[in-house]
Amino acid sequence: MSGKDYVEKDYYKVLGVPKDATATEIKKTYRKLAREFHPDANKGDAKAEERFKDISEAYDVLSDEKRRKEYDEARSLFANGGFRTGGPGTGSYSFDFGDLFSGSQGGGGGGLGDVFGGLFNRGGTRQAQPRRGADVETEVTLSFEEAVDGATVPLRMTSQAPCRVCNGTGAKSGTTPRVCPTCVGAGTVSRGQGAFALSEPCKDCRGRGMIVDDPCPDCHGSGRASSARTMQVRIPAGVQAGQRIRLKGKGAQGERGGQPGDLYVTVHVDPHPVFGRKGDNLTVTVPVTFPEATLGATIEVPTLNGPAVKLKLPPGSANGLTMRARGKGATRKDGTRGDLLVTVEVVVPQHVTGDALNALEQYREATASDDPRAALFRAAKGA
Repeated sequence: MSGKDYVEKDYYKVLGVPKDATATEIKKTYRKLAREFHPDANKGDAKAEERFKDISEAYDVLSDEKRRKEYDEARSLFANGGFRTGGPGTGSYSFDFGDLFSGSQGGGGGGLGDVFGGLFNRGGTRQAQPRRGADVETEVTLSFEEAVDGATVPLRMTSQAPCRVCNGTGAKSGTTPRVCPTCVGAGTVSRGQGAFALSEPCKDCRGRGMIVDDPCPDCHGSGRASSARTMQVRIPAGVQAGQRIRLKGKGAQGERGGQPGDLYVTVHVDPHPVFGRKGDNLTVTVPVTFPEATLGATIEVPTLNGPAVKLKLPPGSANGLTMRARGKGATRKDGTRGDLLVTVEVVVPQHVTGDALNALEQYREATASDDPRAALFRAAKGA
């Protein structure tokens, strides 16, 4: 894509967000649109695939604070027909739209600063700069055990990459592009402005410097295509639901030798029928009988993927009491483990008969003078 095309595209309109949208608003909107128009969800729909490309391109610029600032400045600068300067008898200067963004697309340099800093460096031409590949976002759902202990999972991703059929040339197999006769391969042509000249993308080759007479049937001459690949990704132990993991260099391939983008994986975790989680600690609710809670007992408690542990329940344990089994929780970043928080739930029998019923009747008579609600009523009366 030429620098002029880059400036003229309204990325805010593509995502449907206002120009003052926050980074969070832009990310939220992008994720919603990416899920809606992702090629995997719209197989065979060319319009959805093209929309997905536009959405990814817009997010690639607006999600980067530096690139967004340069993009906004460039659109403001060229809103009224472009930058023009010059005076009689002072020579000529060729201004390339590509210079404006060379710093923000992976080629080094400082973007706008390079443009104005080298304004009077006449006669020089700049090579097309490498461009960093786009970041890619995907999601994965893990079981509760995989989230606690870590897992290696396959991820299938779709991103932009050089067309495999034409190897990025844009030309049909067996043919090659030819040098554009208008710009002689430069990709830009100069238009006189007094003593200076304004360089703009060549209309005949659309800034590529090459003309494809017989385009590749897969990429239609663009040299880029959606590439689907499956890769094995290691999810670290202790990951939590909703966490976003960055895998450097695992995103879309760069252009012209540019570095690949990054892969961001949002993790979802299926619930467990027995265990819950609070940070690095696991939780479990264990039922106990009334005698165990009253008289005290040693109870067995299950652990996740390990043998049961024994905990001492103190006499007079109330319903909801929480005890701790150390080192039986989730794995932390440093390799140590959190704890297992055990909450006691006193079970009340639904049917009592025989000796058990007689024993309870005797217990009720023996404790008839103990009113557990007496303090409640005193407090209600303000006593």
